[in-house]
Amino acid sequence: MSDEELSLPPPIIARAGSSAATASQWRLMAWRFSRHKLAVVSLVVVVLLYLTGIFAEFLAPYSPETTRPQYTYAPPQGINLFAPTADGGWAFNFHASGYDITVDTEAMRRSFTANPDKLIPLGLFVEGQPYRLFGLIDANIHLIGATDPKEVVYLFGSDRLGRDVLSRLIHGTRISMSIGLVGVVISLVLGVFFGGISGYYGGWLDSVIQRLIEVISAMPTIPLWMGLAAAIPLTWGPIEVYFTVTAIVSLLGWTSLAREVRGRFFSLRNEDFVTAARLDGAGEMRIIFRQMLPSMTSHILAMVTLAVPAMIIAETSLSFLGVGLKPPVVSWGVMLQDAQNLRAITSAPWLLFWPSLFVMIAVLSFNFLGDGLRDAADPYDN
Repeated sequence: MSDEELSLPPPIIARAGSSAATASQWRLMAWRFSRHKLAVVSLVVVVLLYLTGIFAEFLAPYSPETTRPQYTYAPPQGINLFAPTADGGWAFNFHASGYDITVDTEAMRRSFTANPDKLIPLGLFVEGQPYRLFGLIDANIHLIGATDPKEVVYLFGSDRLGRDVLSRLIHGTRISMSIGLVGVVISLVLGVFFGGISGYYGGWLDSVIQRLIEVISAMPTIPLWMGLAAAIPLTWGPIEVYFTVTAIVSLLGWTSLAREVRGRFFSLRNEDFVTAARLDGAGEMRIIFRQMLPSMTSHILAMVTLAVPAMIIAETSLSFLGVGLKPPVVSWGVMLQDAQNLRAITSAPWLLFWPSLFVMIAVLSFNFLGDGLRDAADPYDN
């Protein structure tokens, strides 16, 4: 076994065999990442969340804006696979438990009482409300729903307008997850550009950029975001507000990446391959973006993955405070606005539980995924 193979961690040697010495950096990174089981599971969860956002219309039982006032604050209905039969046995019956509705005329409130004798048959790939998949394909097939179109089922409960919480969560996944991804792309462009220029040239240009980064980093994040979001004109439509909020949450997210890129460029600018590129007559921009930047792609990928949850939390916080995305846009933060009053929390705790759970799952998955990528970014590190 060669000296280069011996420098690799034993688990990688055992898995890679004699090909470890000739494997590319990406192959070594994949071998190391596969050892991080929690990161692999998190990758699967992240992919599922994005697929949920892409196919939201198909996965959601109803439209997120469909209101049914008679089902205000309806509790979640559990899914059951078996039901008792007349002879005292059990038979397979995919259904949801129904409930009885009573109206308190004095308090002007509806109360829901579970009725185990009322079964609402459920099915997969059932016909329901029509929609346009990807905005192009007309369809009316939903993954799950009541087989009888006259029946209504709320698997995750309903909100103050009788809207299905599950459907709104699924549609909110598209906005909350995409705003984090788009925001990180903007931060990536700014961080790589300013960090690369600062680390490569140094001198007075480096001093100016670093002072700018220090000023931005010293600003209180939430108040600044709130101030910028509050300046959005009320006449703007949902698309304009979406991209504006994305730009706002990205405005302060590029500084840490820029410093990481700057430090790496400082250590790389005197390497032999950079000197060879200069002697070969390569331009400075080509050296930066074609020679130096690809050598730290894995590190940038890990940092970007860790930055996505910060963007998601920023959007959720702004929308929860009422200065971010607003109805009719549906996001996890917008849904949490319904849980701002005491009655909602006491009467319908699921309005707080489900959006918070989805935010926690997304943030933890990205953090674990980022940890795995960061560890795998340097396959030669024990």
